[in-house]
Amino acid sequence: MKVILKIIYNFICKIIIKLLPLLRILRLQTFVINHLTEIRHRLNRYGNIQKVISELPLKRKLIALDVGAQGGFNTGHLFLKKYEKFFNPIMVEPIPSEAEKLKKKYTVIDKGLWSTNCVKKLYLTGKNPGGTSMYKPWKEGFDLYNPYDNYFRFYDITNEIDVECTTIKDSLDNLNIKELDYLKIDTQGSEYEILKGIGNYFPLLMKIEVQIFTLYKDMPNWTEVLNYIYKLDYMLCSWEKIGAHMTQSPVEMDMFFVPNFLTEKGKKLILSRENEFAFLMLIFGQVRLLQTISKKLEFKLNSNISKIRDKFFY
Repeated sequence: MKVILKIIYNFICKIIIKLLPLLRILRLQTFVINHLTEIRHRLNRYGNIQKVISELPLKRKLIALDVGAQGGFNTGHLFLKKYEKFFNPIMVEPIPSEAEKLKKKYTVIDKGLWSTNCVKKLYLTGKNPGGTSMYKPWKEGFDLYNPYDNYFRFYDITNEIDVECTTIKDSLDNLNIKELDYLKIDTQGSEYEILKGIGNYFPLLMKIEVQIFTLYKDMPNWTEVLNYIYKLDYMLCSWEKIGAHMTQSPVEMDMFFVPNFLTEKGKKLILSRENEFAFLMLIFGQVRLLQTISKKLEFKLNSNISKIRDKFFY
């Protein structure tokens, strides 16, 4: 079966290569490649994971901290909507008007997050609310993103507000949260400072936005973010590029991290919440890695997990 699939795959690749000049003429080449990559990343989120998920005895809802929560939980549909009911989302939104909208549905931390308790300036970009940051947009950094249509105008600062900031640790302590399962940080450059305030809350899965080439003045280098996460005993398991860019590798990405199962700290963390970890890995499509970790750490449902077909690698 694998041989047949490989032959079909190679045949399709040859057809696509032949069609690339035509696609270029039609300005569809990049569009097609990007969407094929996106489809491949999402294949494992459908199909035969449901049976294993139904067998996971989750005794509570998973605690999710969404930092940069404008728009609501699970924006971008990182996992299927039907799994949202398994989460208890806590939203972080320091802009008062946006925080009020979220409070109608979620638990909201209406402060900014940082490495210490302090007051920071927040620079609002009204034409593009998603560009709002604790750092000022940096015009010289935009050429690698989109130099052809005055892209920087969407990052004009339309207002500046002083924001009271706290830390992840203090925020969750105040809410009497004991464990954090899923952490998402999308804060346009503040990820490093926010992670430094994590305290003893160690998520089972983290989604962190990282800018390889900065859009903001004086923000930390992306390697500082990665080094800090690695020191916490996490490993990178996936990345997905964001937006257009002028290089042959992404200049901005969503990176996904899980505890490093090869260290004692990472192993202990995974085993302390084995079922919650398996659930997150399945709904985010990390089947093959879950199977490796499940076998090595001898998960109770290892026999069932080992039977799942990983569509990403086929």
